[in-house]
Amino acid sequence: MPQPPRPPADAASPSPAAGPPGGSPARALDGILVADFSRVLAGPLAAATLADLGAEVIKVERPGTGDDIRAWGPPFGPGEPEPDCGGPGRHGTAAYFDAANRSKRGLALDLNDPDDAAAARELARRADVLIENFRPGSLARHGLDHTATRAANPGLVHCTITGFGAGPGARLPGYDFVVQAVGGLMSLTGEPGGTPLKTGVALVDVLTAKDAATGILAALRHRDRTGEGQLLEVNLLSSLLGSLVNQASGHLATGRDPAPMGNRHPSIAPYETLACRDGEPLAVAAGNDRQFRALVEALGAPELADDIRFVRNHDRVQNRTDLIKALENLLAADTPQAWSERLSATSVPCGPVNTLSQALSLATRLGLDPVTPVGAGRIPQVTSPLRLSGTPVAQPFAPPRLDEHGPALRTWLSGSADHPLPPRT
Repeated sequence: MPQPPRPPADAASPSPAAGPPGGSPARALDGILVADFSRVLAGPLAAATLADLGAEVIKVERPGTGDDIRAWGPPFGPGEPEPDCGGPGRHGTAAYFDAANRSKRGLALDLNDPDDAAAARELARRADVLIENFRPGSLARHGLDHTATRAANPGLVHCTITGFGAGPGARLPGYDFVVQAVGGLMSLTGEPGGTPLKTGVALVDVLTAKDAATGILAALRHRDRTGEGQLLEVNLLSSLLGSLVNQASGHLATGRDPAPMGNRHPSIAPYETLACRDGEPLAVAAGNDRQFRALVEALGAPELADDIRFVRNHDRVQNRTDLIKALENLLAADTPQAWSERLSATSVPCGPVNTLSQALSLATRLGLDPVTPVGAGRIPQVTSPLRLSGTPVAQPFAPPRLDEHGPALRTWLSGSADHPLPPRT
């Protein structure tokens, strides 16, 4: 029989994870408790997103070394050294770890220890969401597989993240770089005839994290209606393939494999970087005929908009070589920065190729507040991109030190489930 729906977070009997009434504004996931058993990037980043939305997240790590990415540096943050980060007294936690673990409580548990395994099962019993990326089947011996967690907690949303699914690929280790290679993304990235390239960040992990967070929110909505939890399965390969959108659709329509085109777009022109004075690049994205006409008028060559080779987007794609030569001859008169100001004033989408520091400065000038402090001596966080008018994103806490909240959490897990989570210290 389906379980009755759980009460909302603001009902008379709140979840143990609910914060104290009054004071801070309501968050979308107030009252939701997340048990984050995941490691590296995709799972932890999904859990951090839920924390941004107001959920209480407990990050469970193995004692001694913790999550692998605590040691993925340099760069390392300031502060007390973490285990396995290059030797005692040498480093704090890797900046990589901080990027995906904000606003969590830290708990170290050895699942091979009977007492710790019991605490882990109790956490799963109390949680609303459990996120893990263990190899399929490996959690069963600890009583933390979906069959066991559902039996103990029918309302649990159990999210499992793998590299290649639970079928024939279940035993394959899932690392972003490998999935970019075997999933086709590297074959699309780079210059024609050049070496296939990965993206500049672990993009597949990031996409998978967003898919996981979306699926979790959908499962929580279903639970609101029915009281029933469910198993959510996400894998890196499927998330990558789902993100290839027009390239995948083009392949399915034609049977042809797309090839790398550098910064060019297979279906739009001009939609690429164009050389300005001294060869410096300017990104130009004229996505329709109106924008193309505005571009060439601002460049002082309005006749190009009526040139039979360039009248429609299809024409421009077919005559891309002639088009780019004509545009770059005009752009050579000034710098990308100067052209960007001039063209943006006429609503032509364009911009210089910024460094990361320049990108953060741009976001600051635009009032987007891209960086959020999380305490003295800690690496600031990139601000959540979510803006909710009624349930704003929570101010983040610094990522936890290994087992930082362990004593209080173990005491809580050994006591009555009716007791609220202990306050942060």
